[in-house]
Amino acid sequence: MLAEREIPDDVADEVLDRFTEVGLIDDAAFANAWVESRHRGRGLGKRALAQELRRRGVDEELARDALEELEPEQEEETARQLVRRKLRSMRSLERQVAMRRLLGMLARKGYPGGMAMSIVKEELDASHDEFPLIDSSGIGPE
Repeated sequence: MLAEREIPDDVADEVLDRFTEVGLIDDAAFANAWVESRHRGRGLGKRALAQELRRRGVDEELARDALEELEPEQEEETARQLVRRKLRSMRSLERQVAMRRLLGMLARKGYPGGMAMSIVKEELDASHDEFPLIDSSGIGPE
């Protein structure tokens, strides 16, 4: 952006160094805040968060450090909450259709396939009494 405004490189470097010194630019703090905010607010998994940080120009090591702050248990619990919330609107669907849609939702949000599959299966089984889904034969799960 400074180059677009034809500000000389040495002047831009000096200004950016000064901003960093006084704490106005802190990529690590930005990355940590971004991960926390987007995970809580949008329910994004680590893979999606890593992509967003890369697109915003955050250094790979700083991004990795920020993502390590997100505990696996927290990521799994967020995925479960997303599935539970989405299940409420799937009462009339066949079990396989619901499973496919839930897996797709978690994949788009950056959750690993293995985690997504186990969570979706567990939540479908656990919610059957409250939100019965039919299988392709027209009857509920066994």
